[in-house]
Amino acid sequence: MKKYNLDVSAPTDGRYKNLCSDINEIFSEHNLIKTRVQVEIEWFIFLSKLKNLKSLPNFTNNQVSFLRSIYLNFNYTDSAKVKKIEDVTKHDVKAVEYFIKDKIKSNKSIYKYKEHIHICCTSEDINNVAYALMIKSARDSMLIETDKLQKKIKSLGKKYKKIPILSHTHGQPASPSTMGKELINFQKRLSSQIHDLKNIKIQGKFNGATGNYSAHSVTYPNIDWPKSIRRYLSNLKIDINSHTTQIEPHDYIADICNKINHINSILIGFSQDIWSYISKNYFTQKNITGEIGSSTMPHKINPINFENAEGNLGMSNALNHFFSNKLTISRLQRDLSDSTVLRNIGLTFSYSIIAYKNILIGLDKLQINKDKINSDINDSWEILAEPIQMVARKYHISDSYEYLKKHTRGKKVNKEVIHKIIQELQIPESEKHCLLELTPKKYIGYATKLCDE
Repeated sequence: MKKYNLDVSAPTDGRYKNLCSDINEIFSEHNLIKTRVQVEIEWFIFLSKLKNLKSLPNFTNNQVSFLRSIYLNFNYTDSAKVKKIEDVTKHDVKAVEYFIKDKIKSNKSIYKYKEHIHICCTSEDINNVAYALMIKSARDSMLIETDKLQKKIKSLGKKYKKIPILSHTHGQPASPSTMGKELINFQKRLSSQIHDLKNIKIQGKFNGATGNYSAHSVTYPNIDWPKSIRRYLSNLKIDINSHTTQIEPHDYIADICNKINHINSILIGFSQDIWSYISKNYFTQKNITGEIGSSTMPHKINPINFENAEGNLGMSNALNHFFSNKLTISRLQRDLSDSTVLRNIGLTFSYSIIAYKNILIGLDKLQINKDKINSDINDSWEILAEPIQMVARKYHISDSYEYLKKHTRGKKVNKEVIHKIIQELQIPESEKHCLLELTPKKYIGYATKLCDE
């Protein structure tokens, strides 16, 4: 029997947990502790490889494997041990240090160097790099989902590239497009922002209590610490932020949040447009056996996935706005207000991915309704007022716009009316012939070709 966790208040941990479980795991307390352990262990190993650091031997391959096994095999029993130590220390990073020292007791050749664990570090050195690694993993997950989404939209765009639809500007009938071109518009925008998100540099600092390598330079004055730290962070695939206070200033996190915000805003517009096409009956939705749309109206198939996506994208963007404003501000050389805020950073990724997956689910339910689309566009001959008056302008016919406005604005216009207007124009017969051949469905310009660019 399926188990339900009904003792949580956040939907990311309850109702929608199955949609964002990967992100939940990345930003879980367990993984935060594990990643801190990783950062501490890798620092310990890195120090052992520095030639000018004489107080620590160069660890053998077996010793390195033993040390790395501490975080590679890190389990929930281990994280519980760290939390138990923290109950006493009231300091999360110090608890990690004590945990590692306890874990290496069994290896006497390493244990005698235990005081080099966390040497020259402040807790923020460990924390900011741990968060950088977690954010990097979360961004990778997000890039996978957004890439799936843009590919799906592109596929539908190609599929529907030759289906003319009546456009609507200001909610009113306007020059036609194709369903495919309207989808490709969003795909192109998404693709550009995904590229930008992928190329934001994830940064870290490891320069001590006020960002000046003070403890490093006194303890080991013969080492070029900025150069060495750059190499240490590079080993973790993190870029160095060379100028900081005690904290990494989180500018890259603000950049990521702002970029996610941009992607999400595009997708809010996309979700609203698909919702509108469903409302206009341009798309119908598959009837999924067992699903209910309304508790009282049995006929309904509601566009719930796009509504869900719109709401969760909005939740993510509200958090993104707060994160990008809050995390870039710290009093003097540091205050702790960023620490409690960072513990919530996973939520912006979770809400976003919930939305992305809902959009994908919703897109798979869509079925194009050519009959309704054709009915609307074939009943909208007034839209040809635009090309007719443009051709008239070409031949210097005065007040062309006003002439077409007089015969079409606010009026029901059919094929006969349009053809009568064309016949009365003082333009070459060849131009009249072209305009008489034109129909609302044919007035789509380069829409089909643009889908193939």
